[in-house]
Amino acid sequence: MSDTKLHDWRIEEREYRRQEERRGRRHAYETLAPARTALVVVDMVPFFVAESAYCRGIVPNINAIAASLRAAGGFVAWVVPGAPRHPDHHRGFYGEKIAALYAGSGGTGPLPSRIWPGLAQDANDLFVEKPGPSAFLPGYCELPEMLRSRGIDTVLITGTVTNVCCESSARDASSTGFRVIMVADGNAAIRDETHNATLHTVYRSFGDVRPSAEVIGLIEKRV
Repeated sequence: MSDTKLHDWRIEEREYRRQEERRGRRHAYETLAPARTALVVVDMVPFFVAESAYCRGIVPNINAIAASLRAAGGFVAWVVPGAPRHPDHHRGFYGEKIAALYAGSGGTGPLPSRIWPGLAQDANDLFVEKPGPSAFLPGYCELPEMLRSRGIDTVLITGTVTNVCCESSARDASSTGFRVIMVADGNAAIRDETHNATLHTVYRSFGDVRPSAEVIGLIEKRV
């Protein structure tokens, strides 16, 4: 399955105007310090990527941001889905069959071996497992503490699914004090409509939304 797609993403012009009127500029974060920035890659594992042309489509963009950020002294964090913390609730919500599928979606073995093989890892990257949708829910994932201990204050959210685990992570990251930039062409959903609904929500209330080229420009101080 070599076919790939990218979402036809958009933020409505009226929302851009609304933010410009409110804060005097289009983007919440016009600069970033690479050494205090982490690229967070959510759930890009074979269970999801193998079945989604949209997931495969964002792989080059994630790799490009990762390479740029590493070269500038930043961090890359790979987040893998783990077994749910409350399996009875999980089964009650999804039903036995789907709950079992999701519980095993992250695969087995060392965390680096579970990442989609087309994604470029580095020996200095961070790897973490999360038991629920959000990688930033306090008490449920080690990622926030891992990032703060390294002086990280800005996170670039990428991965899948845009409107579930990626949006949950973006919301919680913002709510717990991180500057959030959602990468518009670095996240993948089932369809454009749900992808764009999340971009609108994040841009309006939780962080910034930028395409990968602009993110790399910020890292390399070209924007």
